[in-house]
Amino acid sequence: MDLTVLVFLLSGLALGWALGANDAANIFGTAVGTGMVRFTTAAIVASVFVILGAVISGAGASHTLGKLGAINALPGAFMAALSAAITVYWMTKRGLSVSTSQAIVGAIVGWNIFSGKPTDSETLTIILLTWVACPVIAGFIAVPLFLSTRYIVSNAKLHLIRLDAYTRFALIAAGAFGAYSLGANNISNVMGVFVSSSPFTDFSIDTMMGDSYVFTSIQQLFLLGAIAIAVGIFTYSKKVMMTVGQDIVSLSPISAWVVVTAHSIVLFLFTSQGLENFLNGNSLPTIPLVPVSSSQAVIGAIVGIGVFTGSTNIRWRVLGSIGVGWVLTPFIACLVCILGLYFLQNIFNQVTFLP
Repeated sequence: MDLTVLVFLLSGLALGWALGANDAANIFGTAVGTGMVRFTTAAIVASVFVILGAVISGAGASHTLGKLGAINALPGAFMAALSAAITVYWMTKRGLSVSTSQAIVGAIVGWNIFSGKPTDSETLTIILLTWVACPVIAGFIAVPLFLSTRYIVSNAKLHLIRLDAYTRFALIAAGAFGAYSLGANNISNVMGVFVSSSPFTDFSIDTMMGDSYVFTSIQQLFLLGAIAIAVGIFTYSKKVMMTVGQDIVSLSPISAWVVVTAHSIVLFLFTSQGLENFLNGNSLPTIPLVPVSSSQAVIGAIVGIGVFTGSTNIRWRVLGSIGVGWVLTPFIACLVCILGLYFLQNIFNQVTFLP
């Protein structure tokens, strides 16, 4: 691979690292925060399954970002990803669980403004609506899931030691599902801007069964991005895990499982091409394949349980600061991208967009 191309891809890898550092909290924050799962265990499980989700099921949501703005020059894609990474990193430094989806959308809109390309209003509207719907859906899923889980546990009459063991296993299993869904849904945030200008080419891998498997250029991009996410999980995610797991509202281990499961279901709904094909085949309304905010999903589930149970321990000040972060994220990323593109084009003489 050309060295210049590798340098440009580094911004996508930086964004992947930032996503891993921030969004792993949405998968295992409640489990680690309640002390049911060790951070090292959470990091290993999350890393393995986020890579699997990105490579196997990551293509669907990336098409939506392409409709929002197809960045057609590698330097432009570099700056969009770098702008989102800077924004997410800045928020993460302050312990806020922000949305990588919002950051990359803001950066793409910034590229559209700088290049004079139109922003597809229909696609942008769909994305904005999912930002509102995502936490609400997560909250509505979490409540009946919480009720049914509480009923099953209370009637199972399990010994405390066995209940503890089952709960730990359930949290890890839910975290694995959540990591897979995160990789499948959010890898488009990391590498989606590079799809139109991918430097890779497809190649075939012969299997032991005599079949040939095509490893596409997009899958290669997604594999690189997923590895960067895994590095972010291991190196910098613990602080945000504590914010999500402890600072919003105190959760029981069972509530923690419900939160992770509800969050994972929401991400899966907005990711699954199989579900979309099933709904289409039965003439049912489809769910848009959109990179939604895992941060919004998990916090929506937490607040849903807290409100339903009448908890007086919801820390609205922490929640409010996170909400402010959600609102500011796309605007900051958009501004950083426009400024970065200006310097990249006028000082470093890089072509940031093609006519």
